[in-house]
Amino acid sequence: MSIKTSNKILPDLSKLEPLDGTNYRRWSKKLLIFFEQLEFDYVLTTDLSSSDPSATTSTSSNPESSTGPSTTVAVTDQDIWSTLESRYGDDAGRKKYVVGKWLQFRMTDDKPVVEQIHEYENLVANVLSEGMKMCKILQANVLLEKFPLSWNDYRNHLKHKKKDLKLQELISHMRTEETNRLKDKKGRPSQKPTPQANLAEQDSEIIAAIVEANLIENKTDWILDTGASRYFCTNRELLHDYEDTIDGECVPMKNLATVGVIGKGNVILK
Repeated sequence: MSIKTSNKILPDLSKLEPLDGTNYRRWSKKLLIFFEQLEFDYVLTTDLSSSDPSATTSTSSNPESSTGPSTTVAVTDQDIWSTLESRYGDDAGRKKYVVGKWLQFRMTDDKPVVEQIHEYENLVANVLSEGMKMCKILQANVLLEKFPLSWNDYRNHLKHKKKDLKLQELISHMRTEETNRLKDKKGRPSQKPTPQANLAEQDSEIIAAIVEANLIENKTDWILDTGASRYFCTNRELLHDYEDTIDGECVPMKNLATVGVIGKGNVILK
């Protein structure tokens, strides 16, 4: 959105691309045009420190501080512009910047490998665009050292190859490896928790607990569960050799509750 002031239409400064160190020339030209339209581009070329105190930014220490005498440092708009020019405007500054970004690059496991490869290619292109020569084998070897931690074994495998790989050859290998890893991940069955049963054991005997039973007729009849080694019975007359329990024995139920056992006995099957 443009701004209209004093019958002049000014460009929208928010559309100005951020300064990233490699685009200084283009960025500074656009900024100068904007300053010219505002008619205060003179602050970048004229020394106003002596005539206009408002054109400086100063920092000073407390005069009464015990650390030393008072000091004042004045920074003008010219100083700021000159600092940007010396850091990014000359060839040496840009070269140091792009080389630093290239060397600091490192791949991580939380981003797609193909996306990070493209980022590395752009960094290499920035270095080459500054007139610095770099063979393709060196480009590949540097990328090899930037592999994420999960690729350590694959990196060691590539290092033991007798043939030196160029950058595009290495990238081709990496794309293939990434595709295979994604296929293995998709084809791997999901690990579901194995069903487990909680069994109550006492004296090495498995006890089956009946939580619910629907009886049609004689409620004194007992229910047989052939999968258990002990059974519950509501009629003690059916038990042979019946004897009362005196040790307060309990049987755990399926609903995690416990039921007291009042007696034990054997059943003679006919």
